[in-house]
Amino acid sequence: DIGTERYTFSFTIRDSPTYFINVQSWGREEYIRSLSESFRVGDCVTIENPLIQSKEAEREEKFSPATPSAYKLLLSENHSVVKSSSCCATDTRLLPLLHLPVKDPQDYYCLGDIVANGQSLHGRVLNVLAAVMAVSE
Repeated sequence: DIGTERYTFSFTIRDSPTYFINVQSWGREEYIRSLSESFRVGDCVTIENPLIQSKEAEREEKFSPATPSAYKLLLSENHSVVKSSSCCATDTRLLPLLHLPVKDPQDYYCLGDIVANGQSLHGRVLNVLAAVMAVSE
């Protein structure tokens, strides 16, 4: 609808050491807020009825983790469902995946490097390795 505000929420899912894929969702504020609060990093989820789309590597890889897949999943407010699952408790194969980075360990900058070399990095898009203490609006 013209003039209607749309919100977005993106995340990456993984089910093996080698394969992971980015997920994008667009919708009303209430839908996106509810979706973003329905699970946390490390939770197992079931995604029902996502739309599979080819990703536009140049545009999307800049702001999302690079993935080995040529596709992304798109969640629709009207058709897709994300359910938190208790599969991690029973499927111990997924637990080690929690600590695997989605990028090559040599492809990160730490915050100290950015502070020390900020002038030479100005205007570049970087991957940062840092711990997140909290997420909020």
